[in-house]
Amino acid sequence: MDRRGFLKLGAQLAGVSAVGSSAAIAAAEGAFASERHRSENWRSVLEGAPGDSGIDTVVIVMMENRSFDSYLGWLGHEKRYLERGRSRYGENFRVMGSQRESYLAPDGTMVETAHHSVHAGPIDDFRGCGHPDPGHGWNSGRAQRDGGFLAAGSGNDAFALSTFRGRDLPVYNQLAKRFTIADRWHSSLLAPTYPNRLYLLSGQSGGYKQNYLPFAEDGYQWPALFDRLSARGIGVADYASDFGPMLLFGSRAVPFMRTYADYQTDAAAGTLPPVTYVDPAFLGPAQNDDHPLADPRAGQQFILDTFRAFVEGPQWDRGLFIVLYDEWGGFFDHMAPPIVRDDRANPLDADNFGQTGFRVPAIMASPRSLPGFVDHARYDHASVLRFLEWRFLGAPPYGPHGDVTNPWWFTNRDRYAKNIGRTMSHSTYNPDPGFDLYMSLPAASPVCGAEGRPVIIGNHPFADAVDAGYTERIGLRRNF
Repeated sequence: MDRRGFLKLGAQLAGVSAVGSSAAIAAAEGAFASERHRSENWRSVLEGAPGDSGIDTVVIVMMENRSFDSYLGWLGHEKRYLERGRSRYGENFRVMGSQRESYLAPDGTMVETAHHSVHAGPIDDFRGCGHPDPGHGWNSGRAQRDGGFLAAGSGNDAFALSTFRGRDLPVYNQLAKRFTIADRWHSSLLAPTYPNRLYLLSGQSGGYKQNYLPFAEDGYQWPALFDRLSARGIGVADYASDFGPMLLFGSRAVPFMRTYADYQTDAAAGTLPPVTYVDPAFLGPAQNDDHPLADPRAGQQFILDTFRAFVEGPQWDRGLFIVLYDEWGGFFDHMAPPIVRDDRANPLDADNFGQTGFRVPAIMASPRSLPGFVDHARYDHASVLRFLEWRFLGAPPYGPHGDVTNPWWFTNRDRYAKNIGRTMSHSTYNPDPGFDLYMSLPAASPVCGAEGRPVIIGNHPFADAVDAGYTERIGLRRNF
C-alpha cells in the first residue's frame, strides 16, 4: 500500500482507527508559526554560533516501547494546560494527542482505548500482567498501520489500547508542563528496538529490520557518532544501568562505557562529557525501562533520579536533557507514520527504510526550553544527531548543505532531519526546574507471577546479548 492508499484507508476507517490527516498536520504547522509570532522575544539558539548556544552538555535518555498517545495523549484534552499554553503562545496552541480512539478487532467488535487499569488486569496493576507484549516488529507494525492496532497480524490484544494520564506518570506530567514536548516525534523505523536505537547513534540500521546481534562482526561496523566525536576530542559516554546499547558497535565502544553509578558521581562533580547517554535497567526485577511488562512507576523513578542528578550538578545551567522512546512498542497512536528520506528508501513497502514508525513520547528540558511549549516539527531519532552535528561537528543550523567530499552527516536521514535546537532560546533562560525534584513516587508493583505472564529476561532484546555472553566476547566484563 502506498502513502495515498494509506491515507484513503484512514479516511474510510474514521471512527475505527483515526489517522492524522494532512489538514491536521498543516494546521499544526500553522499553529507553530502563530505561536512563534506570539513569542516576540523568541530567538532560537540556532540563529547564533554553536558555541554561543548556551548548551554544552546534552544528556540523552532513551526508554523503551511506548507511544505518544498512550503516554502523553492526555495533554491534548487537559483544559488548564491548554489554556496556559494559549495565554503564552496564542489561541492556536494545541497538542496533537488523543486518548479517545476505537479499533476494530478481528472478530468484528469495536474496542475503545481505556485507562490502563481496565486493560492491564487488577486495579493499580501498571504492568499488564496476563497480556502479551504488544507487537512492534517490522511486519506487525505494518499490520497496525494498515488495519489498526487490533488487526490480524498486529500481535496485539486490548493491552495495546491502554492509556496513562498525568497522575499516573507524575514526572512526565511535571516535565511536559514546565518544558517542551514534541508531538510529531516518530520512531525512526516501523521496526523494533535495535534498528531504532541505531538511528539515534548512527543515522541508519545497516539495513537490519530486526534485533540482529552482530557476534561475528565484533559489533556493527559502520561509523557511529561516538567515533566522530572522539576523533574531534569531544567527550562522549554511555552510562549503562546494565547493558549499554552502544556496545552493539562492539569492542570499539568499550572505552566509552560507564555505569549508572558513574553518572551520578560525574553529574555531581560537573564532569559529564558533552554528549552523555544514560540507559535504564533493561533486565531482571530492577527493570525500569518501561518495556512491557515493566511497571511504568519504576521508569518514573529512574527519570526523576536521572534528571535530579543533572539539575543539581553544575552543568545544568548550560545543559539539555532529552527523554525519548526507541519505538512505539505496539501501543496505539492516532497519527499516521510518515515516509521520509533515507539511503535505503524503497518503493516496495516490505523493504522501505524510509517508513518511520508511530509517534513516541519526547521531552526536551533545558534552562533554554520554551516553557510549556509544544513543538510540532516532524522529528525522528536522527534529529538528535542533527542537533549534535550542529553543536559539535560543524553542521549548518538548517538544511542539508555541506561539502559532499567531507560530509558532516552520516546518511541522508540525519542530513535532512530537522534540528531540535529551533525551540530553545536564550531569551527564555530559566534554570528553575519548576517542581519538587524529591517528590514521593509510588513504588513499582511486584513482577508478574505465574498466574499472569511472567517477566522473563529472555523476552527482552538486550537479554539475548547478555545471555549469549556478548559483552565478554567484546572484552567488557560486567555483572548484570
